[in-house]
Amino acid sequence: MAKQVVTRTYTASIRNQQRVSDDLDALGFAASKLWNVGRWTCSRIWDEIGHVPNHAELTAYLKSHKRYDDLHSQSSQRVLQELAEAFNGWYGKRRNGDMRANPPGYRKHGDEHPRSTVTFKVAGFKLDAQYNRVRLSQGSNLKDYWSDFILCKFQTRPDVDLSAVENVQQVKAVWTGDEWELHFVCKVEVVVSESPGEKTAGIDLGINNFAALAYEDGHSELYPLNCLKQDDYYFSKRIARCDDSNSEQATRLNQKKSERRTHYFHTLSKHITTRCAEEGVGTIVIGDLSDIREDDETEESKNWGKHGNLDLHSWAFDRFTELLTYKAEMEGITVKQVSERDTSKSCSCCGRKRDANRVERGLYVCDECGTTANADVNGAENIRQKVSPSSPNLSVNRSNGWLAQPSTFLFDKETGAFTPQEQVTS
Repeated sequence: MAKQVVTRTYTASIRNQQRVSDDLDALGFAASKLWNVGRWTCSRIWDEIGHVPNHAELTAYLKSHKRYDDLHSQSSQRVLQELAEAFNGWYGKRRNGDMRANPPGYRKHGDEHPRSTVTFKVAGFKLDAQYNRVRLSQGSNLKDYWSDFILCKFQTRPDVDLSAVENVQQVKAVWTGDEWELHFVCKVEVVVSESPGEKTAGIDLGINNFAALAYEDGHSELYPLNCLKQDDYYFSKRIARCDDSNSEQATRLNQKKSERRTHYFHTLSKHITTRCAEEGVGTIVIGDLSDIREDDETEESKNWGKHGNLDLHSWAFDRFTELLTYKAEMEGITVKQVSERDTSKSCSCCGRKRDANRVERGLYVCDECGTTANADVNGAENIRQKVSPSSPNLSVNRSNGWLAQPSTFLFDKETGAFTPQEQVTS
């Protein structure tokens, strides 16, 4: 055991949601508009001189733009920093020969701007942890008076006490799809375990099986999404019966739905971390879905159908990865994110890449080497191999058995835990 200073993000619900939601909406829309202004600027500079502006250059260029003053200066800086990082990531792929890589897209759907996350650094917020309140600064363009701010009353989990945290570095206002919530980014000292081993495991995130795991020594596991889909269907029906989507009843239903989803992610991330520790896994490799959320040709959000959009374009995958990362860290396990591009098309045994090999959603059949695999497990193994392509345990018999017949774990509502499929009672 050793002590280590780590970054932790604590999520809090906003108790006075109705009172502050309009002001937070204005900030979220403003962040999207500033992103789009920066996106257009980067594109113009790239087209003219073939240069990708860094964060400092982009900020200096847009500091006098009217959209910059819609947010607190540090919040505007953070929007442009994220954009510069996204452009540099795209340029890095191009430089390495990936000519199919696309630059970051605009945050706009038709004539509508989505609500973007707004980050407040130290000068942009004032925390009153004793009374669970935080003041968030607005940009000068959105203020009626020079001293205007948004006062959010928040509630964290019972085991989180922000008054005991010495260093709160950032506050993020995050739109979940139903309501706003706050993320407090803090530096805390924790006791972490030694690494349980040197093995690797790959995780593929999806819209049918939420997670598929492929372990280095051959076996694999599936975690279907059925529980969350049932909740989405149930609560959507209940909310649709409400007279007003902003009514107190609808608000309570949305909050309960969000709490159940959060509990699911906490439970799943803890279960996977524990399983990996038991298997001697020291590194978890997880897919980064940012590459597949935008259409390759239009650069707009892909349409994956009604239920696909619900999962792919929500905060679900990012939230889960965040929870998995800090829970794994406590067990001495490192989490690495890699691109998922082409992992669903390639055979994890011979490397053959072909769209038609994915016969249907759950089945992958390689026309080159004859491997038959669960499609999600095949993707998870490809993700794992991006970090550990020549693992010493690859000498195991990677036959169709472990690829095609993974163990399945379901969320048991009776126990509130993940259990092998054959043992689930509800």
